Amino acid sequence: MSADGNWKITINTPMGAQVVNASITTSGDSFTGKTSGPMGDQEITGKVAGDTLTWSANITSPMPLTLEFEAKVDGDAMTGNVKLGAFGNAALSGVRA
Repeated sequence: MSADGNWKITINTPMGAQVVNASITTSGDSFTGKTSGPMGDQEITGKVAGDTLTWSANITSPMPLTLEFEAKVDGDAMTGNVKLGAFGNAALSGVRA
């Protein structure tokens, strides 16, 4: 499994679908990258376990919140879940860009 590359990720939040562009570079059991979307640009770091990526992101808009991501990569597709703090969970899906 290689998650390296550019991704277009859609998060189905209670406020509607949010699209985020991400670039990911894996190295062993970790990865680094950058996301860009309606909530701004952010550097990310996370863990790799088999075909699953996990990371968190702190956002400030529309309110301060820590998002916790878990995504499974299968070829050129990504599926997973985002924990939205007190607001529950949101499904995510992605395609290699």
